[in-house]
Amino acid sequence: MESLSWINSPVEGLLVGTLVVFVIVWLPLMAYAWGGNVLRLGLLWSIRRVYRVRARGLENLPVEGGALLVCNHVSYVDALVLAAVSPRPIRFLSADYLQRKPLLGAFLRWAKVIPVSPERSKEAIRTASECLRRGEVVGIFPEGRLSRDGRVNAFKSGFELIARRGGAPVVPVNLGGLWGSIFSFAGGRFFWKLPRKIPYPVHITMGLPTDPRTMTADQARQTVLDLGVDAYEQKPELQEHLAWRSLLGLKANLDKELIVDRAQGRRGFKGGVVLALALGLAKRLRRECHEERIGLVLPPGAAGVVGNLAVVLAGKTPVNLNFTLGREAVTACIERAGIKTIMTVGPIKEKIDEKCPGFPWTEKQIDVKDALQGMSKLGIALRLAAAKLLPAGLLATLFGVPRKGGRAEAAILFTSGSDGAPKGVVLSHRNLIANCVQISLCRALPINETMLANLPIFHSFGFTVTVWVPLLYGLRTVYTPTPLDFKLAARAIREEKCGILLGTPTFFRPYLKRVDAADLASLKLAIAGAEKTPKGFHQAWEERFPKCFYLEGYGLTETTPVVGVNEPDILSDNPDDCVIGTRSGSIGRLFPGMAVRIRSLETDELQPLNQTGIVEFKGPNVFEGYLDEPEKTASVLREGWLTTGDLGRVDQDGFLYIEGRISRFSKIGGEMVPHGTVETAVARALGVDDSEIPLIAVSARQDPAKGEALVLLAAIDIDREALARSLAEAGLANLWIPREVRRVEEIPTLGSGKLDIKALKDLANTKV
Repeated sequence: MESLSWINSPVEGLLVGTLVVFVIVWLPLMAYAWGGNVLRLGLLWSIRRVYRVRARGLENLPVEGGALLVCNHVSYVDALVLAAVSPRPIRFLSADYLQRKPLLGAFLRWAKVIPVSPERSKEAIRTASECLRRGEVVGIFPEGRLSRDGRVNAFKSGFELIARRGGAPVVPVNLGGLWGSIFSFAGGRFFWKLPRKIPYPVHITMGLPTDPRTMTADQARQTVLDLGVDAYEQKPELQEHLAWRSLLGLKANLDKELIVDRAQGRRGFKGGVVLALALGLAKRLRRECHEERIGLVLPPGAAGVVGNLAVVLAGKTPVNLNFTLGREAVTACIERAGIKTIMTVGPIKEKIDEKCPGFPWTEKQIDVKDALQGMSKLGIALRLAAAKLLPAGLLATLFGVPRKGGRAEAAILFTSGSDGAPKGVVLSHRNLIANCVQISLCRALPINETMLANLPIFHSFGFTVTVWVPLLYGLRTVYTPTPLDFKLAARAIREEKCGILLGTPTFFRPYLKRVDAADLASLKLAIAGAEKTPKGFHQAWEERFPKCFYLEGYGLTETTPVVGVNEPDILSDNPDDCVIGTRSGSIGRLFPGMAVRIRSLETDELQPLNQTGIVEFKGPNVFEGYLDEPEKTASVLREGWLTTGDLGRVDQDGFLYIEGRISRFSKIGGEMVPHGTVETAVARALGVDDSEIPLIAVSARQDPAKGEALVLLAAIDIDREALARSLAEAGLANLWIPREVRRVEEIPTLGSGKLDIKALKDLANTKV
């Protein structure tokens, strides 16, 4: 444990330090260490008045004999809470300088706390080992310091010596939920903040005992992280319904301007108005639409947010359709999801009909703009009054808002599979709520800022981060209809004083040369995802906009989507309070509640995290499966672990590096383009789809503008312009049509007859 560095004067040290540390923390712990049943019951009673502790795996602690508990270190009361639920007394290790403090030191010695310091480490190891040999339980926090950002830092290896010399099993323990309490560093300070909730929910998960001869510091840390997933799963809000969470979020921000729509002029909407409009539209959906899923073709903005919210409030599933996929793919999505009604607005419908004649609109359509404008002012006023006057529970009952969701289907987003057919990613209420909670705790998206949002809602990044996070947490968001209109975005940033910009490197590129830096003077954070940031782009951005940090993140539709993101560093005059939040080339550290492992590409066996291999994730934001495709679901989900198809590694501080993709996709301008789909379309257009040997194949090369560019390799002569026209007429999306054709002698294949992907890539990247 650490010194109380927040105390700045002798008076504070005497009054606050003595009262808080002695009375609240060490006196009960000392009493527990003395083993008195009455005192222990008193400790449990007092802890349960402040914390709602839920413990799992306590049966894993050996009934007798020594055991070494290794735990993550989140707050000043970690030892107290763990001692309160442990069926056996625990002797903790603590910094020896605390034992030199008046009064406090005396109580620490009476509580049998083992002092440790760099100068006396051998003595501490010897004492702790002797305790283990005598059959006592010893507790240690191998990070050596309190977490400053809620994450689990690297473990020091000293505990390995203690366990091996003491001949006792190592029992990993995860302390979940204590981050955010007044005793943690959440908010950039200890103690000086109001409790979020009393009693405060805490989840303790104890793992299986492990042979001390085989447990290393890295393995122990990884096990604690894995246990953290189980602890995170216990959050009660994960069992709730997205509609209920949205209602709570909006009720907390009834009079705050939450949405600013800059599509045509400016229209601002307070939280209460958003809720009143969505409740009215939800009533209509329940009355007119009896199907469970509703299709949406809406741009970013008020219509998109209110439309999605209304569908969820009505207890139905929103299916935001990616209208850029092309006619055939969208038709397949509509049929698979059983969509009978599409919600849209006139202007976007006209644009789609112009660019994609024959777009498969359903027979029943609801124009969201007309529906909202057609609502009576009296009805809106009554719903707004109800939102202000009634408690949340009664309001939900009155308007039929569901409250329990959990693993039930909450949304479907379509992406393309390796065989070219669109795959429906089923996201549950648990998935979306978990990822929103994770994002809200992230320093990369401070809730007190204003965010500029223009990412398509049919993309998971736009869907979760720009629709649901603002609704659940009151993040003021300014919307423009498309990321391609960077001039409109820059004007909105300047006039609305936005501090956060979301996008992809492709969408950010025009800002570097075609936007006045003064227009983006209010920007503090530019968060990039969906495609890998080109080398040098990060530096170019911060040179052009020196007050704006460029932060790269990573996610997948199957992870709802955000897995992790680089965050601003935490700077302080106290070196112990400083946190490195960014690392060049990485996508940041995983969100709390997530675990990662690396599987060998060659052997399919698990391997050390610092070795490059196939990345797998586990956590409450990992999706439930593909829509009506159990075989494809089973191919990527193994006992809750998602196989990503991406190659990556993790460094000793937990930063994740994505080093390549093994699946046959290209990310072009943020869009995932499946090579197999393009090959099938090309072969059909050329009339070679029944050939016994492959005559064409698709690969990709790096492209400085869009990330990657498709390259069509052909063993026959091809007229590219004629092929492009045929593919467009067949309904293939423009982004999926190869811009480059290369003539080769033959298409390389493996002995099995499959395409040689590596050889294809080499051909595509060979300079001509």
